[in-house]
Amino acid sequence: MLTGITGQDGSYLAEQLLSRDYEVHGLVRRTSTTQRVRLDKLFHDSDVYNKRLFLHYADLDDTTTIRRILLKTEPDELYHLAGQSHVGASFEIPETTCQFTGMGTLKLLEIVRDLAKQPRFLHISSSEIFGRPQTAPQNEETAMRPVTPYGVAKTFATNMVRLYRDSFGLFACNAICYNHESERRGESFVTRKITKAAAAISLGRQKKLKLGSLDGKRDWGYAPDYTDAMWRMLQQPGPDDYILATGFAHSIRDFLDAAFKAVNLDWQDYVEQDPKYMRPSEVTQLVGDASKAKEKLGWTATTNLHELAKRMVRSDREQQQNASYLSP
Repeated sequence: MLTGITGQDGSYLAEQLLSRDYEVHGLVRRTSTTQRVRLDKLFHDSDVYNKRLFLHYADLDDTTTIRRILLKTEPDELYHLAGQSHVGASFEIPETTCQFTGMGTLKLLEIVRDLAKQPRFLHISSSEIFGRPQTAPQNEETAMRPVTPYGVAKTFATNMVRLYRDSFGLFACNAICYNHESERRGESFVTRKITKAAAAISLGRQKKLKLGSLDGKRDWGYAPDYTDAMWRMLQQPGPDDYILATGFAHSIRDFLDAAFKAVNLDWQDYVEQDPKYMRPSEVTQLVGDASKAKEKLGWTATTNLHELAKRMVRSDREQQQNASYLSP
């Protein structure tokens, strides 16, 4: 069972689980549109959809429905990936962020606690729990000092997972993920905003790109690597928390440079800074030490920043060219 199956991580994890012969169930919100682009390939596979892949309607705050679904499906593994995950937006909608990211996790834990058959549980945590750490790189023992509403909500959820593991014996794990991107990244995230702009500018369809601070550094990895690690975490003899990271920090400028070089352009000719995109509080020094995941899970990140940006720009360029070709 996956919450957030229609998101970037959920779609990759669903594909990986299906390739391992799992029966996969996903929780989705009922909306006015049934279009779920990241799952299109699976929807149109007659050997998969409604045979090994099943979707169920439920919001994270609809505990009665979620409990009913879990009682019916009796999953062996529950991957909790859903929640309001945009850090910048969390300053505008802090209550919604805390309700779905923080309380949504607690409600799931309470349901799992009461089940006769308790699935192994994974919560996708975030490097934002560390905020402005005093040491770098961070590991699983680093103190949590969140500085964003999203980071505060994830800190609450992460500690609740630990509490339910220690107090109630749940097989509950935190995947403490540093930034991980892909061709399926949401368009409101800065990396995808950059790669879409680089593609559009290279095709003559956009002239400028406006961004906030260019100084912030992130540890950027490739999403399919990280979802593979999530699966590995639930195959271990016992539950634990793991940092998932590349171990290398790069600035927004570094990502801009890699993305625009993929289309043979100099980003400095096209990028403008706009104060309205500046965050009230910014994290610093976020770079992860994934040595525990390497030792215990046999996992390491495989894709560097330049290859990641190149893949994303190539994909965005192809999408924009195809859209132009298909438009009347």
